[in-house]
Amino acid sequence: MIAFATLPLFAQWQPAGDRIKTKWASQINVDNVLPEYPRPIMERQEWQNLNGLWDYAILPQGKQKPSSFDGKILVPFAVESSLSGVQKSLGKANELWYQRSFSVPAKWKNDKILLHFGAVDWKADVWVNDVKVGGHTGGYTPFGFDITPALKSGENTLVVRVWDSTDDGFQPRGKQVNRPGGIWYTPVSGIWQTVWLEPVPANYIENIKTTPDIDKNVLSVEVSPSECKSSNRVEVKVKDGSSVVASASAINGQVVEIPMPQNPKLWTPDSPFLYGLEITLYDGAKAVDKVNSYAAMRKYAIQRDSKGIVRMQLNNKALFQIGPLDQGWWPDGLYTAPSDEALRYDIVKTKDFGFNMIRKHVKVEPARWYTHCDQLGIIVWQDMPNGDRGPEWQMHQYFTGTERLRSPESEANYRKEWKEIVDYLYSNPCVGVWVPFNEAWGQFKTPEIVAWTKQYDPSRLVNPSSGGNHYAAGDILDLHNYPQPAMYLYDGQRATVLGEYGGIGLALKEHLWEPDRNWGYVQFNTSKEVTDEYVKFAEQLKQLVRQGFSAAVYTQTTDVEVEINGLMTYDRAVIKIEEPRVKKVNQELCSILGE
Repeated sequence: MIAFATLPLFAQWQPAGDRIKTKWASQINVDNVLPEYPRPIMERQEWQNLNGLWDYAILPQGKQKPSSFDGKILVPFAVESSLSGVQKSLGKANELWYQRSFSVPAKWKNDKILLHFGAVDWKADVWVNDVKVGGHTGGYTPFGFDITPALKSGENTLVVRVWDSTDDGFQPRGKQVNRPGGIWYTPVSGIWQTVWLEPVPANYIENIKTTPDIDKNVLSVEVSPSECKSSNRVEVKVKDGSSVVASASAINGQVVEIPMPQNPKLWTPDSPFLYGLEITLYDGAKAVDKVNSYAAMRKYAIQRDSKGIVRMQLNNKALFQIGPLDQGWWPDGLYTAPSDEALRYDIVKTKDFGFNMIRKHVKVEPARWYTHCDQLGIIVWQDMPNGDRGPEWQMHQYFTGTERLRSPESEANYRKEWKEIVDYLYSNPCVGVWVPFNEAWGQFKTPEIVAWTKQYDPSRLVNPSSGGNHYAAGDILDLHNYPQPAMYLYDGQRATVLGEYGGIGLALKEHLWEPDRNWGYVQFNTSKEVTDEYVKFAEQLKQLVRQGFSAAVYTQTTDVEVEINGLMTYDRAVIKIEEPRVKKVNQELCSILGE
């Protein structure tokens, strides 16, 4: 029996279903769910968390706001998840309604009030006190609205309506399907990241965008104020601990270019140094808004080595990148980790295993996940959570067929959501590679999409299609091969990488999503056997690195639903490999290009 922290509300909420759960599920306090500040890349002191128990109802699509509700749902856990307390499917014929009340602190009375959503899958419409304040499509990026004109004194009512067709539409959805099985998982509908309020002044900092240049030793900070005024001035201070080591200012909407100290501290997985930033917006001589942020001096690039092989570089040095395919799923919260400690745990273990990179596979995480990667020192390859359908798939040669055209609506939506993802994560130092397509899934106009991505963010590498239909575009040729490593194509103009391999399975009876329906690409019976196979593959990989591979991605961090090929069980209760042996061989791979 799980003991829950808030007994008076126990009758209103408990995890639904009887599947396996993580240890963090038992620590949830419904009055204090995911209490950490949700946007550490741009932080203000004042905010109010709206997570917790909300009213919910599921109604046929097109109905009016319900007059009564079905019960309580724990936000921000998706309605299909155990931790929501509901665990019901939605489907394209229905809409999910949420409602809760909130009060604005009296000390905010002279401020604008912003309502923020970390992410809602997929189409959201929002009302405050029966006034429509906004809407958003896209399941993976934050959005928000100025709700000040809709507020009243005392108690306010917030209503959210969500529609999500999962795989019955063209939308980006990652591994979600209405009928899970194999490599496809449970749908995630509705609010799945923190909802929060933030007071801001009349003229406030809407967004910041930081770009390091280690060759010129300059850090550029682009600041977007809510009001473009000739009297605006932006000042940025760069801090090493409590000491200010550099600063600069700009007016007229110009980018703040900050000369950094000589021999700045560079960010690497072994030494993930972050400079603190204090960013202040002035109206004339008066400081009107201030946010805290951070940045790193680092550079991602490709370059030929002495043997003519194109290598991936970090800070102008060849670095072999090896990491797990990380899908970011939880048996109790689905897309949503039960706590910030849980969210950080997977990254900590990835570092413990000796990896220096994570491929975030067809999912986008909450902002805090990327900050943990920034702080812990792990390079991230960020996938687009693909959707729709793809063209004929050709994995073992360069594609010469005709790509399937998306509908104009589907194409426009892809471009919108991909841009939002790039904008969302632009300032996180850990993000080193953009991956717009995976295995030809939803693939279309590949050279054009790659060229746009590269032009929009020249500071990262672009991996056109991980394991998918291959075009001479972008920076990387990415091969998939299961279970063992193999190099069946090589590109002399780009970095050649092994974007997926492995999938070594081990089913542990007490830690299975389903007892009788699980699989891995290959299966073994003991931790030693799994580790022996992992090390064997790593030794093969060492030879292939010398022949031309610049990175490799092992499948995968944890078991996910019926997939049992994780380095850890789905509930994170058991590490399935012999950790010291895996760490040793991974560290040898991380340093192989420095030999």
